[in-house]
Amino acid sequence: MDQLSLFENEGYHFPEELLDFEPSFLTTQEADQLFDLLLNAVPWQQTFRKMYDRSVLTPRLTAWYGDEDTSYELAGKTIPANQWLMPLKALKERIEQQFHCTFNSVLLNLYRDNNDSVAWHRDRESELGNRPVIGSVSLGQARYFDFRKVDDHSRKYSLLLKHGSLLLMKGNLQETWEHRIAKSAQKMTARINLTFRLIGESKS
Repeated sequence: MDQLSLFENEGYHFPEELLDFEPSFLTTQEADQLFDLLLNAVPWQQTFRKMYDRSVLTPRLTAWYGDEDTSYELAGKTIPANQWLMPLKALKERIEQQFHCTFNSVLLNLYRDNNDSVAWHRDRESELGNRPVIGSVSLGQARYFDFRKVDDHSRKYSLLLKHGSLLLMKGNLQETWEHRIAKSAQKMTARINLTFRLIGESKS
C-alpha cells in the first residue's frame, strides 16, 4: 500500500489515518472488463442541481445501485437504487473483506471528458451517518483528485487516481476536508468512478 507522502505540500503531510490508497487494487484486465461493462450496461442519467436561483445540469452522468429498498438524496431528489449488477456486488464484497467495512450501495459517476467535473464538496449527507467510510474505485481516464482543508484553503493536495485504483476515505475526513475532480484544459477520455457507501434506511 502506498504511503501518503504523495501528498506532501509545502512542508505539510496529509493525515494518513484518513485515507487508504491502493493504486492497483484491480488488475488491468479486471479494470478493463468492468469499465466496458458499466459504460455500456448502466442506465446513465444527467441530473439537475439547484445553484442560486436556477437549476443547472450536473456536469457528469450518474447511476445508483444498492440493496433492496435503499435510496439516496441526490441534487434534491430521492433516487431509488437499481438492483446490484453481480460484478458491482462482487467488488463491494471484496473491498468489505479486505478493509473490514460494510456497504449497501454504490454511486456511479461517468465523467465523459475533460469538461465533466465535480465541485468542491464534502460527503456529509444525513443518510451516510457520522464519519462515513467511502470506498472509491476509479476506472478509465486518470484524473487528479484534489483535497483542501475546510478551515485553511492554502492546504491543498492532489492524488492521481488511475485505472483500477482504490481510495478509501474514512475517519473525520468528510468533516475537515473537501474534495473535487476539476475540469481540465487537457483533452481526456471517459472515466467512471464508483463510490461504495453505507446509507441509512429509506425514509419512504
